[in-house]
Amino acid sequence: MKESYVDVVNLRRRVYAEVARVAYSDTPIEELETAAYRLYPGHQGLDPAKIFRERAIAEEMIRLALGLSVREFNEYKPVIDGFDEANIDENIFDLPVLDVIKFACESCPTRHFKVTDNCRSCMAHPCTNVCPVNAVSMGENGAVIDQDKCIKCGRCLKTCPYHSIIDTDRPCAAVCGVGAIGSDQYGRAEIDHDKCVACGRCVTECPFGAIGDKSQIYQLVRAIKSKKRVYAIIAPAYIGQFGALTRPAQIKEAIKQLGFQDMIEVGLGADYTTLHEAKEYLEEVPEKRAFMGTSCCYSWSLLIDYFYPEFNGNVSDTGSPMRYTAEHIKADDPEAVVCFIGPCTSKKAEAIESKVRDYVDFVITFEELMAMFVAKDIEPSEIEVEGDIQESSASARGYASAGGVAAAVKQAAEALDPSRTIKVEGASTLQECMKLLQMAKAGLKDGYLLEGMACPGGCRSGMGTIASTTRVKKEINKYMGQADFGLPFDNALIKNDKLRSRTLDLGEEDEEEASEEA
Repeated sequence: MKESYVDVVNLRRRVYAEVARVAYSDTPIEELETAAYRLYPGHQGLDPAKIFRERAIAEEMIRLALGLSVREFNEYKPVIDGFDEANIDENIFDLPVLDVIKFACESCPTRHFKVTDNCRSCMAHPCTNVCPVNAVSMGENGAVIDQDKCIKCGRCLKTCPYHSIIDTDRPCAAVCGVGAIGSDQYGRAEIDHDKCVACGRCVTECPFGAIGDKSQIYQLVRAIKSKKRVYAIIAPAYIGQFGALTRPAQIKEAIKQLGFQDMIEVGLGADYTTLHEAKEYLEEVPEKRAFMGTSCCYSWSLLIDYFYPEFNGNVSDTGSPMRYTAEHIKADDPEAVVCFIGPCTSKKAEAIESKVRDYVDFVITFEELMAMFVAKDIEPSEIEVEGDIQESSASARGYASAGGVAAAVKQAAEALDPSRTIKVEGASTLQECMKLLQMAKAGLKDGYLLEGMACPGGCRSGMGTIASTTRVKKEINKYMGQADFGLPFDNALIKNDKLRSRTLDLGEEDEEEASEEA
């Protein structure tokens, strides 16, 4: 919804830029107490209630951008209350990453079927005839649905010849494929954090900006300014995010101008993941595991952990590309501070809860990176720089799109063992992931490599992305075609890397044969 929710999206980005500006300029943090008035100065003729509401929402977004929790609805605290604990140059994240700004929530009606004035009170009464619980009756002015009886089966909607019945739901709940959005006693949205898989889709769908995610911008900038060696590792979905005319080498130089030591593509780590998962699949499926699920999307892994715990052993033990890229850097520079830059909030949760936290120090989204460019007045497309980047294979660059992970692993596995034919299937959106796992539970996916992605179309559509998904898809495909090598077997950075011997157990002869086969 980014293309149409412009006002909400712009507010988020202006807030991030304001926090980054304060951090870079060493401005007293107290200035953020009045930041909402600079973001929404107001003028004669505007609705005062609207102005004050937007300022209040901006203040809570500022707290989240500082890594702080939102304030309770019925309490008064300064905007920067608790900042003393956040005023550091290290990761301060604690869970939950996502939360609801209660006073911004409009208490939207939960899912229900509603009869519109398009109803013609027809003689056939198809809606009443198909209802299995007699929840639909004919009133004086048309059909009436008893919400207490309705089981949300949708049969009345499908059978009405006038399309007079609509299925309506609150946007945040409708997009949540795991049913983590409920209501408090006042009807306001509430996130069940025992179900939430941190995909962040609810953030993008709320038209009131009532759901937000914590940021590490301030702490990250402090780490950069403290002269720590901070490395940026950027997810494959970054291609096309910062303008159609902006080349990867320009983005790398722009990131270095922000104060980062260097930038490495996470496609490098994706090559490690491909090799490891290919080997793991060949050794484990179907003898030890009925099927194997990919490990890249942390929301997919959490979904399995929460809703299909019996399949925990079926998820690949392979580390994510984020982890392997960070480990690659720290193998050479143990004092390095690593910041992952990616498309979603899921990686923020992964860096807090999992084994990754030993390697990844900060996580920000493309949206937050753009705010840092704005704060420092850096336009990547205007930077003059020569050369290109060749750190990952074509298959690793494809990780940004749905199906890309499974395709890379399949290609590598079949190259390692040409006698095997790997069956793959994927799902993108949590709803589709749930359906896929239900089929696996019924035994219909035995022998398969299953790829799960929380976002439609894959990482290129994550909540922290900033560009049209259609354009980004084209740019990713183009970038894949520009890679010097197609598969990770040929990646010189891996062949000569210290990490290789600790993460992979492939002999050079095996790799050479697989490379020739591919």
